[in-house]
Amino acid sequence: MADASVRPAGAGDAPALAAVQVRAWLAAYDQVWPAAVLAEFARSEPGFAEQWASAAVDPPAREHRVLVACAGSTVVGGSAFGPASDEDVDPALTGELFVLVVDPPERTAGHASRLLAATVDLLRGDGFTSATAWVDATDDGLRGLLVESGWDTDGSHRALDFAGDGALVVNQVRLHTDLREGD
Repeated sequence: MADASVRPAGAGDAPALAAVQVRAWLAAYDQVWPAAVLAEFARSEPGFAEQWASAAVDPPAREHRVLVACAGSTVVGGSAFGPASDEDVDPALTGELFVLVVDPPERTAGHASRLLAATVDLLRGDGFTSATAWVDATDDGLRGLLVESGWDTDGSHRALDFAGDGALVVNQVRLHTDLREGD
């Protein structure tokens, strides 16, 4: 196996994280989103890089973090997480996995599992006792990883209208897990 690691992200990782995000989401939504939306999404890579850089170097709170998964020195995935943003949970006790992406050619190398384990460890270390994640209802890969790692649906769902006009509605389900040691 190649040298695989997970580490905190820096601003210099942002372009690679954005490229991974675009490739992962284009692969995931190729048969779901309209071609015009996919093309616009691909053109948004520079904006995504700015968002990753900001999240890595200027987070809104100490508990907001970004991690990268690396194969050798190459960034092949990333996760972003922090206090939960949903109104029905206590953000002092519940963390949220905002995003977890891995480059499609690297998906079978264990990077997602390493990212998830490091994310959970850091959330637990920050004092969170539970965590949530919103997952696209069609994303069997991420949902499967979370379920295999002890997460479960909690009955919450939402529809996000990305275009604001109903042209791109993404249905999501919320998963949760208990972070207390021994549970």
